[in-house]
Amino acid sequence: MEELHIAQGSKTDRYRLLLEQVRSVTEGESDLIANMANTASMIHETFGFWWTGFYRVQGDELVLGPFQGPLACTRIKRGRGVCGTAWAKGQTLVVPNVDHFPGHIACSSASRSEIVVPLMDAQGKVMAVLDIDSDQLNTFDSEDAQWLEKIAGTIKA
Repeated sequence: MEELHIAQGSKTDRYRLLLEQVRSVTEGESDLIANMANTASMIHETFGFWWTGFYRVQGDELVLGPFQGPLACTRIKRGRGVCGTAWAKGQTLVVPNVDHFPGHIACSSASRSEIVVPLMDAQGKVMAVLDIDSDQLNTFDSEDAQWLEKIAGTIKA
């Protein structure tokens, strides 16, 4: 496989190239876990986030899926923490300071800000969430949300 080259430009430029690369790698691949694994890796390598990964909906819980970074929580109940809340609401959540999010689940005290993006199945139900943590405050904004939603939309069940 050809090595991926990551842009060193603006955040927009890096997201634009990343989206193209994710589409290139996942297009034609039907295995959901493989696509999640490669997507988590590409996002993580592009931006150097502290933790980047997926949680898959399994019954009434989110179960840890492919990720890049340190040890993570294995199961999260619907409506709990940022991931469970994003799943319950079916919408992207940007959290500038996790200490100010009611019910935040501290899998690690190093996590300071977070973004969680739901992935929808063909019926419009949340099938997984993309969870990205930073060890810095105020890392994520509406631009990250917009691009990560596009990236999440490339992953199909």
